Amino acid sequence: MATQWTKERIREWYHEMPWLRGCNYLPADCCNRIAFWQELDWEQHLATADRELELAAATGFNSVRVLLEFIVWDEQHDGFLLRFEQFLAVAAKHGISVMVCFANDCTVPKDENYRPQQLGPQPCDWGYHGGRRNSPHSTTDQIGYYPALDEPENAGRFYAMVEEIVTKYAADPRIVIWDLYNEAGAANRGDVSVPHVKRIFDVARSVDPVQPLTSCVWRGLGHFSAAEKTALELSDLVSYHNYSSYADNVVMIDFLRRYGRPIINTEWLHRQQRNTVQEMFPLFFLEKIGCWNWGFVAGLSQTYEPWEYMYQRYSAGERDIDFTKWQHDLFRPSLRPYDPREIELIERFCLLADTRHGQKKQQP
Repeated sequence: MATQWTKERIREWYHEMPWLRGCNYLPADCCNRIAFWQELDWEQHLATADRELELAAATGFNSVRVLLEFIVWDEQHDGFLLRFEQFLAVAAKHGISVMVCFANDCTVPKDENYRPQQLGPQPCDWGYHGGRRNSPHSTTDQIGYYPALDEPENAGRFYAMVEEIVTKYAADPRIVIWDLYNEAGAANRGDVSVPHVKRIFDVARSVDPVQPLTSCVWRGLGHFSAAEKTALELSDLVSYHNYSSYADNVVMIDFLRRYGRPIINTEWLHRQQRNTVQEMFPLFFLEKIGCWNWGFVAGLSQTYEPWEYMYQRYSAGERDIDFTKWQHDLFRPSLRPYDPREIELIERFCLLADTRHGQKKQQP
């Protein structure tokens, strides 16, 4: 059985890589990940991805993070594998590597408002972040429900999906990182997800891929759940999410340095919380922290809308929230920038990073 990469191995791997930067990607004509990966309207969505990834490459991005959906793999297995391969080919055509994420604790409780997953046309609630009125980004004491792992009859097949995909692409340079579990312990799941985190790392590690494994911490310092702590201890790369201020990110980076492993940020950009391109992108460049902001072209998923939590904070008396700003996303549906100054800054630092990487490779 393969083991966690040594600190020396992961540092050597990371040193040889260019500065990784990009976005969490969903085509603008998809309201969720089922709409993206299922057979329905696939050719249309792939054509959208082709246009948008061309724009991503022109902006200076060299990577995207995508989350898979178990239900599509499970119910359209062969077709899903074909579509995933086609997406990888389109990304590679534009010089874009892919970080693949499997499990996801950013979920909603199974209550009276729960909308079961199913294939086919996907409902889209207009005016709501993520295109859904029943939001995982709200204050609730209930535990989020994740059918891929919470239903015993699904869990075995879920791990079979992880093993199959990691095995198939274990030496494929188009895959840059395996991000095994998104926000483990979110939605009040905490200890519930600890055995799942351990199991998914065991499954992926048994394949011994050439790409490193990771799973993020996402809470603020001093608030890591048991599942986050487990993920942090098992990861080859240290990854984190932070939608807070520049200062909060500096503190988090300083803390994570003690693990002696390269650091990447797999979710950022929240203009209403002063997490901006103008401050964060230069910081990530300077520290060579791989970064994938949330969102790219504004579309059906409507992640430019605020989290429900932002409205709840405002109702509770917090008035220092600028609702005139987009939360996420970099481009308008016209493919024009939300703010041209943001894109100019991104292009500038991407060019500088590539120039320095090229000079380093030429050194004897």
